[in-house]
Amino acid sequence: MTKRPFMKFSHLGILCSGGDSPGMNCALRAVVRTAIFNNIQVTGIKRGYAGLLRGEFEKMNLSSVGNILQRGGTILQTSRCPEFHNPAFRKKAVDILKAQKIDGLIVIGGDGSFTGALALWDEHKFPVVGIPGTIDNDISQTDYTIGFETAVQTAIEAVDRIRDTAHSHARTFLVEVMGRNSSAIAIKVGVCTGAENILLPHEEVDHQQIVDDIQRGILRGKDSSIIIVAEGPTSGRSYKIQKVLKEKYKLDTHVVILGHIQRGGSPTANDRFISSEMGSLAVEQFLKNQFPVVTVLQNGKVTTTDLKNCVKKSDEHYLEHKNLAKILSI
Repeated sequence: MTKRPFMKFSHLGILCSGGDSPGMNCALRAVVRTAIFNNIQVTGIKRGYAGLLRGEFEKMNLSSVGNILQRGGTILQTSRCPEFHNPAFRKKAVDILKAQKIDGLIVIGGDGSFTGALALWDEHKFPVVGIPGTIDNDISQTDYTIGFETAVQTAIEAVDRIRDTAHSHARTFLVEVMGRNSSAIAIKVGVCTGAENILLPHEEVDHQQIVDDIQRGILRGKDSSIIIVAEGPTSGRSYKIQKVLKEKYKLDTHVVILGHIQRGGSPTANDRFISSEMGSLAVEQFLKNQFPVVTVLQNGKVTTTDLKNCVKKSDEHYLEHKNLAKILSI
């Protein structure tokens, strides 16, 4: 964290980068309204870093962020921008920001987005503040990222419906949830839906254990099972597992891939509240001349940490609950 006591901010830019997550609009609303309350102009940058490089700017006012709390996704839209790995394009981005008289940038996104933001500071000393927005809840130094709870709730509601069908037809379902490198969604959904197994992205699948667990349930009268599968590096992992279970173990299973429905939808109250806190706090950091930082949730309180602490993924938040899931699934 670097204190800049003599800098006065009059114009902030804000963008969303990477995958969208429910609650981004709530954070955006809080940023705009807190900034305007403090007589600071806000410009929205459409489609993330790619839009920044193309000069896609939109002046924000109170009406710009009216009636968006309940909307999923982001009204600014988002994208991934491979060009931003190139220092020359980052230099171009800073030049564009300065030409627009933007003197500080707020970035809502994940570890990749924060890496780009940190580079803007390290290379050009352009003031940046991050807000963690990703459904995977996998950013280091924060207990929570915007969108996680909504994604989990969406998956839980889907699994509950699938379990009704599984019971009606005495079937086993492999339900694939998002999480390329993160176990958080799979573990929380698995515990909350009473799944018989949870298959995490970084672990080798023990097909025999899956079969044994299902057979154990059958012996005590269960006629259906739900297996939660984290997607891992490639979506559709469940089909490979299904193939082995069917061909080697003669276990007939059905696959449901929830996919991007987990990203969309109206954010939960918790996502709305935390993202609103984070958005307002992000603006306050510029007023205090404290940057580059990220707003984070630690021990139940929204606070900040150095941006450099948040450019790595973390898969520790829910791994401690893996044993709980195993105990409760017997």
